[in-house]
Amino acid sequence: MRSFTPLQAAIAFSVGGSVLAVAIPTFLENSHASRLAEPLEGLQRIAERANALAAGSPAELGYPESAPLTPARVPQGERVVDPPGTWEHPTWRRLGFSWDVAHAYSFEFESRKEEGRATFVARAFGDLDGDGVQSRFEISGEIRDDGEPIVYPIRMYRETE
Repeated sequence: MRSFTPLQAAIAFSVGGSVLAVAIPTFLENSHASRLAEPLEGLQRIAERANALAAGSPAELGYPESAPLTPARVPQGERVVDPPGTWEHPTWRRLGFSWDVAHAYSFEFESRKEEGRATFVARAFGDLDGDGVQSRFEISGEIRDDGEPIVYPIRMYRETE
């Protein structure tokens, strides 16, 4: 068995440290980005479909009715696979939205209608670390009788929870 000289050990230690100094922040950044992908992509899918349904319709008919938080219990510190029927609410079906893979967020859709105008807010709630404090992501939009559907930027609250 070969032993290292103090100089060789110092070089190996410094090279290893350099690799870790680059790899760990990149790993953490990618891990954080992957945690954000689910709610951001999910809300974007909901908003795109909601606007497709609203386009060309009178505002009062534009967006589907509200849908409750689904799944009803926000996953805490784990990814869940939903039992059959979880996403059967008519609004989720109309929006073509569901998860058939393990996921870490629950979603809701809120719709309001008044004469000449309709709005929606879609939300994603997560508790990735299981501490009971939830992160929340929202996207909203509106349509008026005299215009095209508009989607507003996604807002994030406690995105690292």
